[in-house]
Amino acid sequence: MIASASRFIIGGGVIVYPTETVYGLGANALDEQAVMRVFQIKKRPLSMPIFLAVSNFDMLRNVAIVTKEDLDLLEQLLPGPVSVLVRRKSVVPDILTSGSPFVGIRYPDHETALRIIDLAGPITSTSANRTGMPAPTNAASVSREIEDRVDTIVDGGKCSYGEPSTLLDLEKREIIRPGAGLDKVMKAIR
Repeated sequence: MIASASRFIIGGGVIVYPTETVYGLGANALDEQAVMRVFQIKKRPLSMPIFLAVSNFDMLRNVAIVTKEDLDLLEQLLPGPVSVLVRRKSVVPDILTSGSPFVGIRYPDHETALRIIDLAGPITSTSANRTGMPAPTNAASVSREIEDRVDTIVDGGKCSYGEPSTLLDLEKREIIRPGAGLDKVMKAIR
């Protein structure tokens, strides 16, 4: 299941995959056409950026500009239910970030997600729902609309948090969106 899901991503496809927060839509985050498919499936305006997910700190450094101090902080928070807004490297396509010099990055604490990302490289990290609709917290709650438009759904059980991640602006050390992992982030940035 993990190997075939990864092959779909490598081939330009889109999957639904589990994380510790909510189920996500996964596509090759560095492939503009694959990212466009994610926007279309979600019916998401192109002006709303999509995050990407990594499975280790080396992969994070390949897509983002981070200092030693940033990494020290990130190692306290990740992997976990936290997203960070960081300066992106040129390898990250404009479509993913809606033209912003920043990219939202997730490093999930979920074995299935990490194994998929290990095999497929950085993937999109956005909830597996139509924009504005509730995010699914198990495979059975993925809507028919989404299910019919993706290549496969990887069932990883129920999400342990069931709410979106906390979003931290790494440069400003400010919380942009509270969510899962909020207490951990607040302690780390104090």
